[in-house]
Amino acid sequence: MEKLLWCFLITISFSQAFGHEDMSKQAFVFPGASATAYVSLEAESKKPLEAFTVCLYAHADVSRSFSIFSYATKTSFNEILLFWTRGKGFSIAVGGPEVLFSASEIPEVPTHICATWESATGIVELWLDGKPRVRKSLQKGYTVGTNASIILGQEQDSYGGGFDANQSLVGDIGDVNMWDFVLSPEQINTVYVGRVFSPNVLNWRALQYETRGDVFIKPQLWPLTDCCES
Repeated sequence: MEKLLWCFLITISFSQAFGHEDMSKQAFVFPGASATAYVSLEAESKKPLEAFTVCLYAHADVSRSFSIFSYATKTSFNEILLFWTRGKGFSIAVGGPEVLFSASEIPEVPTHICATWESATGIVELWLDGKPRVRKSLQKGYTVGTNASIILGQEQDSYGGGFDANQSLVGDIGDVNMWDFVLSPEQINTVYVGRVFSPNVLNWRALQYETRGDVFIKPQLWPLTDCCES
């Protein structure tokens, strides 16, 4: 009887951790460097990806490199990685290889970031506050794997782990949405001003997540908008 009760409590705890929650106008706050603080996200879609768009807000204040978005599979720990490298800029990895979008320093204000990729052409796009950088090419013909471990606040050097405090995010992250297709320029700009086009991989308004370590949920510091789905 005690064993059955213990299993029941574990099941309830797990379902609460990964329940759907509307995170509108909220943000995850990582107040200090750590190898144990992170947010684990559960994807709505489990199928392989031949294209994607990831959009989010990031607000960081660190003088070193750090991870923004880490999507790992058991065959590739950097299946999708959005990373800031000090002195170089933003890098986007797909299936391991990466491309760099140069920038001299991380913006000191909250920044809206969208990254897109498609297998058919290998084209990668990076949008910062609704403005595109020059397109680049990466992993043409590749397919992003399934059963992903999706982590905010840390870079995965193993599936769901291998964290390094010197690569951790110190700051805020929010409005995390992901699609299994490339948003058009018009759609990306519409997302930037506060509307969302039915994200089908990660949905900030119905987010499945679990926090670990010193991660807190606080009101957003960036401009508040009434996010609407169309």
